[in-house]
Amino acid sequence: MRKVAVCAPATPLKREYAEAVAKLAASEFPGITLDFHEQCFIEEGHFAGPDEVRLDALLECANAPDVDAVWFAKGGYGSNRIARDFIGKAGPEAAGKTYLGYSDCGTLLGALYRAKIGRAVHAPMPVDIKRDGGDEAIRRVLGWFGDGKTGLEPGLSGKPVAAFNLYTLGMLVGTQLMPPLDGHEILIEEVGEYEYAIDRLVFHIVEHLHDVAGIRLGEVTAVPENDRPFGAEPEEIVRYWCERYGIPYLGRAAIGHSSANRIVPFGLEA
Repeated sequence: MRKVAVCAPATPLKREYAEAVAKLAASEFPGITLDFHEQCFIEEGHFAGPDEVRLDALLECANAPDVDAVWFAKGGYGSNRIARDFIGKAGPEAAGKTYLGYSDCGTLLGALYRAKIGRAVHAPMPVDIKRDGGDEAIRRVLGWFGDGKTGLEPGLSGKPVAAFNLYTLGMLVGTQLMPPLDGHEILIEEVGEYEYAIDRLVFHIVEHLHDVAGIRLGEVTAVPENDRPFGAEPEEIVRYWCERYGIPYLGRAAIGHSSANRIVPFGLEA
């Protein structure tokens, strides 16, 4: 992949982060051209512009004949508001592209995977440059653009796989954007949720995950302290619901809201 378009389907990216990512790419990965759409920097309330502006930017990137990949700039709530219209309006050029992101943008990845448009890939995003060790997260993706191997999640088994933020997956299941995941290993991660909320989310998703190959748990970070202890750690929670629903629990995964977040191509792409 040589030319990568960056847009923000949800919330805005600070220009300083885009500049830092572009500088790193230019100095260490000169064969890759990053094109940050100006829409990334629009701020309107919570979002990187109104729904129609974010949708237009995503379609422009996806339908551009000279673009190889579309890299989502940042998560934060919002991509679900444009996902259905994007799938309906994506042109033939969109089918040949790779789409990368995670967190809230898992909604788009799931919708793309369901519609069989391009290649959906869970991966760090440009905003991750701000994290401790963020340079390495960006290098991981830029290296993967070059060889398709750098930075892959080490536990990929050869079975079809999909990776999601737990809350995002919980909002996706039961909707017209949810892809069929029979036979898949499902990797989940979470950030900033109480343990009781994690329990409720896992209960909700296992009700919808039928005939999956198993669940692996990534990082669960920034768990708030509740007014009383829940009594179970996140891994215990996932094990409990997997056992109750007859879903294999497959251990831990190297994904999450940190600079250690690894790359997971959906399906058998790895």
